[in-house]
Amino acid sequence: MAIGSSLTKKVVLRLFCLACFVVLIVQVNSHAAGIGWKAAGKNGAVAAGGEESVAAGISILEQGGNAADAAAATLLALSITDYGRFAIGAEVPFIIYDAKKREVKVLCGMGGAPLDAEAMDWYYKNTIPAKGGIKAVPVPSAVSLIMAALKLYGTMSFEQAVAPSLSLLDAGGKDWYPNLAKTFRRLIETEKKTPGSREQKLQAARDRFYKGDIADELVDFYTASGGFLRKADLAAHVTRVEDPVTIEYRGYTVCKCDTWTQGPYLCQTLRILEGFDLAKMGHLSADYIHTLTEALKLGFADRDEYYGDPLFAKVPMKALLSDKYTSLRRSLIDMSKASAEIRPGDPVNMKALKGPGIYRPGPGGTTTCVVADRWGNLVAATPSANRPYAICQELGVAHGNRLRSLNTTPGHPNRIEPGKRPRITLTPTIVLKEGKGVIAISVAGGDLQDQTTLNCLLNHIEFGMMPEDAVTAARFCTSHRQGSFKPNPEREKTLGTLASLKLEDRLKNGVKEDLAKRGHKITTTTRAIAHPVMIYVDPDTGIIHAAGDPRTKRHAAALE
Repeated sequence: MAIGSSLTKKVVLRLFCLACFVVLIVQVNSHAAGIGWKAAGKNGAVAAGGEESVAAGISILEQGGNAADAAAATLLALSITDYGRFAIGAEVPFIIYDAKKREVKVLCGMGGAPLDAEAMDWYYKNTIPAKGGIKAVPVPSAVSLIMAALKLYGTMSFEQAVAPSLSLLDAGGKDWYPNLAKTFRRLIETEKKTPGSREQKLQAARDRFYKGDIADELVDFYTASGGFLRKADLAAHVTRVEDPVTIEYRGYTVCKCDTWTQGPYLCQTLRILEGFDLAKMGHLSADYIHTLTEALKLGFADRDEYYGDPLFAKVPMKALLSDKYTSLRRSLIDMSKASAEIRPGDPVNMKALKGPGIYRPGPGGTTTCVVADRWGNLVAATPSANRPYAICQELGVAHGNRLRSLNTTPGHPNRIEPGKRPRITLTPTIVLKEGKGVIAISVAGGDLQDQTTLNCLLNHIEFGMMPEDAVTAARFCTSHRQGSFKPNPEREKTLGTLASLKLEDRLKNGVKEDLAKRGHKITTTTRAIAHPVMIYVDPDTGIIHAAGDPRTKRHAAALE
């Protein structure tokens, strides 16, 4: 009997969609069951947080999607699997290497402060809420970022990229799952109904969230909850495409987001370190750890003194990375003594120190994503959302509170202003070798992020470690810096413990004692410091090596 004689086309279509949905669930679950913490292959790889999110990215690569498509799918899934570290109403700095164009670009997935002048008056009168809350919510930027990545660099539709996430939501879980699934399907509805190209369809779906009825519902939530964001804030938001801040280090080009993140201080630190023979010192020797720690302190001091949204603050980036300034700053490192001062420099007047050092003894939520595809494209993204969340239950859209990374200090480059992006800790990394993308790193861990990136990157560049060893080797960090989540206008009161040095307890005998003699205030930990994932593309073999530290529940998978 012919199908057409017994079933309507509508029923056939529904059955077909149901069958596709079942196949997708089986695919995602099958991938997740076989995902570990390290992998290698020639046809693409993903390393991220939750294993189902890695499975989502791998499924897109298997369908012929590229790194941008897979990253979009991974990020969407991370808003579910890594909820508490990331949410769909939060932020995602995103760096991509385009193999065809042989160029790196940054997609700014960070929203700004409210535009309303009355909101600014409130912040300067009451300060930014240090514990978060609805008044600390910036414009949600993740949805716009994901749409932009697909539109500018991807090949797939939003419907395809979000399919693995819908399978996770439809399988059940938290009470907001059905509502977020409904929101995603509203965006798919707009995408499908809009005439024109794939790019026009993606733009229409994105605009429904920021300018249409979904925006109206978000504003109703903000208003009812006492927040400052309004529809004008959502409508004004764009995902900016920017050039990265770059430096050369030992024949590699290190690419970071601009000073709306902390990323360029890694570039400053590497420039200082290039004047030392780190390999000769030996991996994790006392000299090695001391030198890196002292260079990090100098980088942190300049970060806290000069960095802010470059659309608002005049950051002397060229001078900060110049040969002369780097040499001046490098001369401040005393190999026999740990610094107990906060020592910003003066790049404008080319002086090693801006003024007397500050003496003060004293006392999150983020996940990870790196992707490589068979064509040589690379993505590094660091999705995040600090708790406590402000969640619009009707839409299933949760928001973080990143405005507390701004402050109300008069004249400070990171002070809050209408529409300004906070200087965030989120700091993905892409590294080139002879113009080709070879390394992608993402780390969760607030002010620990680029300290851990430095550990992992030098593990490879200086000591030849592959990702599985680079992300699991013992790490160290310092809290000799201002806290990035403390909006106190008296910035000295946000300082951590000066001269502090935390070591993972796996270091060889004698190193801790040597460092203590130099004046480092040593503590040890049995736990992993921060949460790294890393991809390395071998330029000789084409094999993609991916790994995430298993101690921090990072996952990785690759296509052979």
